[in-house]
Amino acid sequence: MQSHSKQLFSEQLRAGSEPHWHAATKHRFVGDLANDLISDADYARYLVLDYAFLDILVSHVGQAVTSAPGMAKKRRFSEFLAALTGDEDDYFLRSFAAMGVAETDWRHPSSHAVVTGFRAVMLGGERKFAYAEILTSLLAVEWVYLTWAMSVAGRAPARFYLKEWIDLHTDPSFEAFVTWMQSEMDQLGPTLSSSERQNVQDIFNRAVELEVAFFNAAYED
Repeated sequence: MQSHSKQLFSEQLRAGSEPHWHAATKHRFVGDLANDLISDADYARYLVLDYAFLDILVSHVGQAVTSAPGMAKKRRFSEFLAALTGDEDDYFLRSFAAMGVAETDWRHPSSHAVVTGFRAVMLGGERKFAYAEILTSLLAVEWVYLTWAMSVAGRAPARFYLKEWIDLHTDPSFEAFVTWMQSEMDQLGPTLSSSERQNVQDIFNRAVELEVAFFNAAYED
């Protein structure tokens, strides 16, 4: 077993987020989606919330572009931003149309505690987040999605919007981006003070905890 001192910093963050990490990546939602069992009503509820989250995420990645040290790193985040505002946004619009979700519902969704929680973690208030903090919350949410999606990679539920949600999060370019963020965090970790390391662990934990709440929200009627 690898000692804590030799463990990569990103892996320390992931391990430190248990039991929420397991709850998120092994959630009932994952199996229901992969096995084509989730109802359209539940999936639409999830997707409307996730589209509200997408708006937060786009702003958050914009912060990463601004704060990242060096053009090469800014480019990586810019490429991800382009995917979010391009292919992923298109996925949402096609899925809403297929499920008959009214435009007023996805453009102006009801407020929900999980969306408010993510807004606090990723956008905060007036304080400007440091690069390490921005990277931490983005790594947490995208790593969760890569992990659960890879666990059901190759599954092909009949409804296109279920299959494509898996495909979007098992795409090689997405996997490469998450792997790059892990490496970036592994390099940053040793440069942080003990209080800064605890801060990013707290951020990581909160983001993963919110992912569990997000999947739970799909089943709230």
